Amino acid sequence: MISPSVSIQAFVRTLIVAAFAAVLAFAPAHAQQVVTVTTTTVTWTYDAGDEGLGDEDGGDYIDENAALLDDEALAADPDLGATRRYAPSASLATLGRAKANFGPFTVVDDRTIRMAGDVTSSTPRQFAAMLAAYPHLKRLEMIDCPGSLDEEANLILARAIRRAGLETVVPSGGSVRSGAVELWLAGSTRRAAPDAEFGVHSWADETGREANDYPANDPVHAEYIGYYREMGMDDAKARAFYALTNATPFDDVRYLTRDDMARFVTLN
Repeated sequence: MISPSVSIQAFVRTLIVAAFAAVLAFAPAHAQQVVTVTTTTVTWTYDAGDEGLGDEDGGDYIDENAALLDDEALAADPDLGATRRYAPSASLATLGRAKANFGPFTVVDDRTIRMAGDVTSSTPRQFAAMLAAYPHLKRLEMIDCPGSLDEEANLILARAIRRAGLETVVPSGGSVRSGAVELWLAGSTRRAAPDAEFGVHSWADETGREANDYPANDPVHAEYIGYYREMGMDDAKARAFYALTNATPFDDVRYLTRDDMARFVTLN
């Protein structure tokens, strides 16, 4: 049942929409040429603790490299435990002048792509189609990238980014989280603005088991550590970064800064 107050509110909204439509109908044509960028506000909660590092059931990946994970050296967030919100970056305005769109990718010019959105099972094919149509692309700007809905597709895409020799960039106001961090790592060169943020957490399989639920010698760990080495980390840093990501449960997120990331990979 709908309450009277809800019905009145709906009626008022209907009148407002109708009035706005009438105004647009009689407005000059040039006044109606409006480009609208729709963004989604994403809310995350996170725990910045390091519980899980060196877990005796399978999280002990750091041994003598523990200095790489020193909490005091990693950026402290002033809003510890608060929710994080994402607003559109100023650079999103240029999406209105896009040459073409391929899934989460927007071709801005013959050399530049912008990315906003999740990676799905279709994204590697969309990326391949984009490169075929625009073979001179060199720069991938990552605006608001929440991660992946298909981890296998995400790693396929990451390696395709590396093969294409693309530079990966997180511009001012940009945010990459979860599997999107792997995509940024895939850049032949990597850049990030001082206020860029990188959100990391543990992976989880289809049954809900997380990285630290698996034994330390399980091959699944080697797959990720091998990927980080493939992207330029030495073995110690690859293991340390993997341990850092898995220190935060899948349902939470830990935020790292540009300087934090520079401890593991070279930034240009």
